[in-house]
Amino acid sequence: MVEVKPFRLGVVEGFFGKSWSWEARTQYAQFLSGNGFTTYLYAPKNDTYFRKQWMQPCPTEHLVSLISLSSHYKNAGVEFAIGLSPFELYLNFSASGQDALARKIDEINAINPDTLCILFDDMKGAVPSLASQQLRIMDQVTRQSNARHFIFCPTYYSDDPILARHFGEMPADYLEELGSHLDSRLDIFWTGQQVFSTQYPEEHLLDVAERLHRKPLLWDNYPVNDSEKLAGHLHLGPFKNKGTELKSLAQGLLANPMNQPRLSQLPLYSLGKLFRGEDVDLDDILHEACTVLCPKKLGKMLFEDSALFQDAGLAGISTEQRSALVKRYSSFQDHPIVIELMEWLNGEYTFDPQCLT
Repeated sequence: MVEVKPFRLGVVEGFFGKSWSWEARTQYAQFLSGNGFTTYLYAPKNDTYFRKQWMQPCPTEHLVSLISLSSHYKNAGVEFAIGLSPFELYLNFSASGQDALARKIDEINAINPDTLCILFDDMKGAVPSLASQQLRIMDQVTRQSNARHFIFCPTYYSDDPILARHFGEMPADYLEELGSHLDSRLDIFWTGQQVFSTQYPEEHLLDVAERLHRKPLLWDNYPVNDSEKLAGHLHLGPFKNKGTELKSLAQGLLANPMNQPRLSQLPLYSLGKLFRGEDVDLDDILHEACTVLCPKKLGKMLFEDSALFQDAGLAGISTEQRSALVKRYSSFQDHPIVIELMEWLNGEYTFDPQCLT
C-alpha cells in the first residue's frame, strides 16, 4: 500500500544574510502552531557548520541551542527539521568524506530532528556523475540518521535558466535519475518554473511530478528579501496564486521568509489561512494580520505604510520620509516589529552577494 503523507505546510529559515536570533526562532513555534503550519526547517545559509564548513564540529553552545530548539518545537506540536548542505561532497565522496559525513550525522542525531534535509542547492552542478554521487550520499544519510523523514534538495531545483548560468549545465536526465532511484518516501524540493516563482501552474507541477516520480515539495521564495534586488523591500503583502488547490499537486509548501522574522509573520498569516481553506479576501488580509499580530495603533500604522515599504522600498524613501517614519514609530520603539523596521530603514539588512538575483 502506498503511504499517503499529509500535506506539509511550513517555514524554512533558508536565506542568505542576517540570520534570526534564537529568541525569534523560539517564538516562531507558537506562531506556527497557532496558524496551521506543521513544520519549521532550520537551514540558514550563513550557518557554516551545516554548509561550507560542515566537516567542522558545531561548538558546544551552538549544538546545545539547536537541541533546545528541537525540543521546543516538538513540545509545541510543530515538526522540527534541520538542513545539512555537505558542500560539494559529491565531487570526491572518498572514505575520508564518508567518515566526515558519518560524524556530522551523529552530531545531528544528538539534535534529534523529526526531519533531516540534505541540501545540494547553490553548488557546482556540471558533473557527469552528479545524480549517482548524490544518491550514494543519501544512501549513507538514510541508513545512519535517526530522523523519521527526509527531504532532498537537488542542485537543479527549478527550470530557471539562472541555475545553469551560475552552476553549469544540468547533466542529462539528472532529475529523472534522482526521481527513479530515491526512495519514494523521500520528498524532493522544487521552487517552480523560476527560483522566485509567483505561481505554480498545474501543467508544470504535473510535469515535475513525472520527472521526480513523486509530487514535489515546494520551496516558496516569498517573502524572502536577501538578494540585491529584494533587500531594499519589506514584503508584507499576502501570498497570491497559492492555496488549497496545490494540495493535490504538491507534497507541501515551505515558505522562505525575510531576514526580519516578526515582519515576516504578516504575509505568513495569510498563507496559514489560505491552506486552511478559509475564505480569504486578499485585499483585506494584510489589514487583518496587522490587527491580530500588532497592538492596535501600530497595526494601523504598518498597514498604512505597507505599500511604501513593499513597493517603493529604501530607494524610494527620501531622507525626509525616513526621519518622519522614525518619529512616527518612536512610541513603539521596543516592539520587535519596530526594532526590525528601524534596522531596515538604517540599512542594517544588506544583501549577500552569494544570493541569486
